Amino acid sequence: MLRGDHLAAIRRALAAWLAVAAPARIPAQEPADLVLRGGRIYTMAEGQPVAEAVAARGDRIVFVGSGAEVARFVGPGTRVVELGERIAVPGLTDAHCHLAAIGRRELVLNLEGATGPDEVARRLAARVREVRPGEWITGRGWIETHWTPRRFLTRADLDHVAPRNPVYLERADGHAAVANGVALQLAGINRGTRPPSGGDILRDAGGEPTGMLIDNAMLLVESRIPPPSAAELDRFFVVGAERSVRLGWTEVHDAGGLDLRGDWDEVDRLRRLFRERRIKLRVYKAVYGPGAAADSLLRRGPSVGESGGRFTARTIKLRLDGALGSRGALLLQPYSDARGRHGLLTTDLPASRAMLREALRRGIQVETHAIGDSANRLLLDLYAEAFEAVPPPARAVREPRWRDEHTQVLAPADIPRFRALGVIPSMQPSHAISDLHFAPARLGPDRVRGAYAWRSLLATGVVLAGGSDAPVERGEPMIEFYAAVARRDTNGFQGPDWQPGQALTREEALRMFTTGPAFAAFEEDRRGSIEVGKWADFTVLSADIMRIPEQEILTTRAVMTVVGGDVVYSE
Repeated sequence: MLRGDHLAAIRRALAAWLAVAAPARIPAQEPADLVLRGGRIYTMAEGQPVAEAVAARGDRIVFVGSGAEVARFVGPGTRVVELGERIAVPGLTDAHCHLAAIGRRELVLNLEGATGPDEVARRLAARVREVRPGEWITGRGWIETHWTPRRFLTRADLDHVAPRNPVYLERADGHAAVANGVALQLAGINRGTRPPSGGDILRDAGGEPTGMLIDNAMLLVESRIPPPSAAELDRFFVVGAERSVRLGWTEVHDAGGLDLRGDWDEVDRLRRLFRERRIKLRVYKAVYGPGAAADSLLRRGPSVGESGGRFTARTIKLRLDGALGSRGALLLQPYSDARGRHGLLTTDLPASRAMLREALRRGIQVETHAIGDSANRLLLDLYAEAFEAVPPPARAVREPRWRDEHTQVLAPADIPRFRALGVIPSMQPSHAISDLHFAPARLGPDRVRGAYAWRSLLATGVVLAGGSDAPVERGEPMIEFYAAVARRDTNGFQGPDWQPGQALTREEALRMFTTGPAFAAFEEDRRGSIEVGKWADFTVLSADIMRIPEQEILTTRAVMTVVGGDVVYSE
């Protein structure tokens, strides 16, 4: 049973949400603050899918219609944007990213695009020259997919250029990292060290650690790295948010923070940054669980629509497995390219089961990282158990809208279960065009048929929420949109039997980043489409992505980003 004080807290949160959500009732003859006109506006609204103009007053849309009719909303103080060949769409939402980690990627040693171990060593050597001996060097972004030979980094690749500095470099997926000899020594990792549950320490033929740490084993080194200062953490969020609005995102669903062991501090930090007006986009925040952060959210209850609808904290992030590229994704059958390996289970199941039931009672949404077919089946089983144990009369929210983050590899029999359980697949199209270079080898030809199965899931009637998983991927909306409709890498390569039938239409892809995330965040009455009374969130693009050739989508860019009627980015 819910305590009276907790029910009161939920009611207060919902009342505050309704206050910011209620459509503004302002006389139509008053001028608008912002008008977009003279081009195509894709509204994603059922009755009016395309318009010529839209007007906003304050943070609300007050008109959607023709260019002639919008003239009555133009006054001396109205900012009028003539679209021309550009288009406007509902404010794009990244339904899965890691905001602080995006900012950190921009500020630490960025290894994106490194062509092999030699280039990683060159970039590392340059950083060594900038720091003091003994100072930690951290970085992220390397990936071996296109290297020759295709192999993980080792401590030997790092030791000769950084013999006196501890070094820790995360693979792009964030589920593996390489540490040099100094870092391993500081962490006490040697040939006798046993890997923790849900993690692995890779070793050479002689049994010595290679430096590669998978999933929970990464914590052995991360616990030794000095934490960022308060000012640095602020900067991570601010830089991540600034990059997001430049790319055209108006909202991000922050799927867990920098610290897997607990990130409640990030909730309070974001609240302060919003009060200080240092973050200009909307943030829908999740904290990791089970653990202290999840306990804090369960105890305090959901916080919905703070800072005028800019910030919400109502979600717990559970992690069931690792990543496919580092062979941590949990599979029903062994990896096709690694005999006997099934991947890793990365959570405490008894604690997770208890947390899921309490989340239903407390009105907390749950989103769960699941990549392998075994992890996805386990996710569906865990959710089903919780739903049965806590039926609707005992829930604070009757329709919980729990989510499956990634949903990358599915056994065909599990695809219909999403609709049956009301589970939202939250998927990142760019994973399919990054992973196509190694996924067939990891999975084999039969399992690939259930990988990145957007069309198969959509056909069951579920809502798809689209994200980027930045900084695992670049985090650019046009790459995600292109990947969903082309199902090819950015060079146009697809590979044999990469399930081209799973590609989406352009309207379906746009819904993944507009109406889909709005539904996944309980915001469909307030955003996701361009309709009178909804928030004035718009993304203006340099070209018509609904009509241009597929390859030109990749060169399309955001030229204006509008959040709640505020122009937060403009070329």
